[in-house]
Amino acid sequence: MIKKTVTLKSHERLDRLEKENIDIIQSREVFSFSLDAVLLADFATIAERRKATIVDLCSGNGAVAFLLSHKTTNPITAVEIQEQLYDMAMRTTQLNGLEDRVTFIHQDIRNLKGIIPKDSVDYITCNPPYFKVKETNLTNLKEAYTIARHEVNLPLEDLLATISGLLKMKGKAYLVHRPDRLSDILTEARQHRLEAKRVQFVYPKEGKESNIVLIELMKDGLPGGLKVLPPITVFNEQQEYTEKIRSILWGDKA
Repeated sequence: MIKKTVTLKSHERLDRLEKENIDIIQSREVFSFSLDAVLLADFATIAERRKATIVDLCSGNGAVAFLLSHKTTNPITAVEIQEQLYDMAMRTTQLNGLEDRVTFIHQDIRNLKGIIPKDSVDYITCNPPYFKVKETNLTNLKEAYTIARHEVNLPLEDLLATISGLLKMKGKAYLVHRPDRLSDILTEARQHRLEAKRVQFVYPKEGKESNIVLIELMKDGLPGGLKVLPPITVFNEQQEYTEKIRSILWGDKA
């Protein structure tokens, strides 16, 4: 991987994925990646060397796709609807010399016909909008933040229908979401031939309610057999990252 030079715009900055040695372009004007993306990439169980088709939907500035590129020798295809985030992701790809590892598509994920064949994908990751439109007042939110966080362009049922259409039989999808949407997700998933196989709850600290859930879905998987993995706690009593989180973020550098 040969690092290259790219031009940052006035509102942009470089953040770093330490364990993977990747510099990633972020901007205060659009939604930045957070711990959710890092946890999703860590949770996803994808083929390391066996040939597989891997797609990251709702890719944002590409954080999940870049993280996945260090878990597999397979190329990653990432899809993002917002032009500004797509442009940032493309320049991050160039900056880190990952052009042969990660490919970005600027498109609504519902309009991938003729771009990604139906029933062709082995693994999908997705960090989708979390909030139903009616849950919050969107009047004062920037459009970029609204699209990233609220289901204005991508209702849950459309997301799951798209995932099901892209996946091969027995293909797997990995989502990060809010725990209070879990019942909606599992119910809707079954309507689209997707069966939950693993879930893992993430807690901000001990004694607090979970605020993140990680979900593995399998297309045409047999009903039942859902595994609930041990919980992840983000902060300890000293408000420092727990050993688990430090390992995910920094690996041997922790």
